[in-house]
Amino acid sequence: MRHDCGIHVNDKRVLRICRTRDIRSTVKYNNRGCTRQAKNPQYLAENLLDRQFYAAKPNEKWLTDVTEFKWYEGTEVHKLYLSAILDLCDRRIVAYVLSERNDNPLVFKTFDKAVQAAPDAHPLFHSDRGFQYTNRAFQHKLVQAGMTQSMSRVAHCIDNGPMEGFWGILKRERYYGRRFTSKHELVQMIQQYIRYYNTRRVQRNLGVLTPMEKHTLCLAA
Repeated sequence: MRHDCGIHVNDKRVLRICRTRDIRSTVKYNNRGCTRQAKNPQYLAENLLDRQFYAAKPNEKWLTDVTEFKWYEGTEVHKLYLSAILDLCDRRIVAYVLSERNDNPLVFKTFDKAVQAAPDAHPLFHSDRGFQYTNRAFQHKLVQAGMTQSMSRVAHCIDNGPMEGFWGILKRERYYGRRFTSKHELVQMIQQYIRYYNTRRVQRNLGVLTPMEKHTLCLAA
């Protein structure tokens, strides 16, 4: 398989060399986040996804979540929130939005971007039970888009495993171990990484393809 450097090599050989030379990914930090239910949920859905983390075609199953980043200006700590939607078939990031506020507009804008990018998509839409996703207005948006809602059970992070996995990949490869001193620097890192992840970062579970290569292959099938 040829990627980036124009070198033809089997991925198993690369893995074997990495193990021989003790080359590993950056340390995995403990994730203390998990599925929590909103205090006053207006709407709850069953876990229809049921950990079936496979989709035969693009836009069949979408996962979503919000994660937090920090940047520092002197002694002041600022927070930045990333909302994203991931397609289970090709693991590509369909849409994402960044904001300094973790609120309904953040999630709603992400959903609107995904619908704009794929107006004919009617996937099973899976999330945790956060306040944005249990909001009646959001449930109405899903109905209007012809999507079926699914939610993780409380305290079962694995119910949204691939989405949590993407957060871990992003943070281990670009965020942990670094100290960002401006919002611009942090935003630029996230934007560049998502572009790299979608178009250049190969995954073994995709057949040593990038998400967009897998996406194109599935559409052509």
